[in-house]
Amino acid sequence: MNGPAGRSADGTPGNGSPDAARRAPYRPRVLVLRALGLGDLLAGVPALRALRRAFPGHELVLAAPAGLAPLARRTGAVDTLLPAAAPGRAVPEELDWSGPPPEVAVDLHGNGPESVRPLEKLGPGRLLAFAAPDGPPWYAQEHERDRWCRFLRCYGIPADAADLRLPPPEPAVEPSPAPGAVLLHPGAGSPSRRWPVERYAAVARELCRAGHRVAVTGGPDERELTARLAELAGLPPGGIHRPASLDRLAALVAEASAVVSGDTGIAHLAVALGTPSVTLFGPVAPRLWGPPRTERHRALWHPGPPGDPHARRPDPLLLRVRPEEVLAALSRLPEVRAV
Repeated sequence: MNGPAGRSADGTPGNGSPDAARRAPYRPRVLVLRALGLGDLLAGVPALRALRRAFPGHELVLAAPAGLAPLARRTGAVDTLLPAAAPGRAVPEELDWSGPPPEVAVDLHGNGPESVRPLEKLGPGRLLAFAAPDGPPWYAQEHERDRWCRFLRCYGIPADAADLRLPPPEPAVEPSPAPGAVLLHPGAGSPSRRWPVERYAAVARELCRAGHRVAVTGGPDERELTARLAELAGLPPGGIHRPASLDRLAALVAEASAVVSGDTGIAHLAVALGTPSVTLFGPVAPRLWGPPRTERHRALWHPGPPGDPHARRPDPLLLRVRPEEVLAALSRLPEVRAV
């Protein structure tokens, strides 16, 4: 997936020389800004595919973190990933764009002037944005997938919020280290969305007693958390998996019997790959970020006043979820019956 002016998805030189890039037939370009995380990319897949269908002859360039390139490729909608990121959920002030301005620029990042500004600087032929003069209204209490599909439909672009599935990795190419396991993912982007590790351990122990294979997964910065869970649950060291790439994480999720996690990226990945899941919500309600309502996915949530999704302690609503509820939800999933 080479970038504009011969750059690859990670910003390194592409496999063609600059002269070769200049000789290539010119394709008009659509630039889409969604410089957010894994879950955000997956929630935006229906909108990206709608744009792909609306502009079939264009090169679709997605401005997003470079590490998301493998999954951006799997969407079938993105031709090029333009590396773009900012701390937290902030907006990059500049985009490393070169060549003619994009024919169309689409703000799938936010609803204010901050996310419009870096696109306007490029002088696009047309700008689609909530904050544009012709942009549709923004509704705060709207599911993320529905929001961006409605946004595009307001611009005359048909979009289907259910068009979110990704093809799984080929097992022969990217095998799972724990096929058939119930994956427990205790981490999340902020402490407010992290269910206590002791409760994950209680779920793990009961699953093991019932004869299920249990695996723990987390990112490179979650070593202490995943090791603590494995220790409390009495799992062997080989039961911890920290995939070094999104392709490896996708293989692990695709071959799992179920995924248990908080409201974080791996929950969206399970939905995209069709893996049964139980997602623990708080402080944000599942009606805003939850999975589709099917027998393959269970959202656990105790209604109450919404909290701060970036708080430094587990949210009170999340703490209302008990291990027995998680085990009961797992027992109702199609591939994890005998819990």
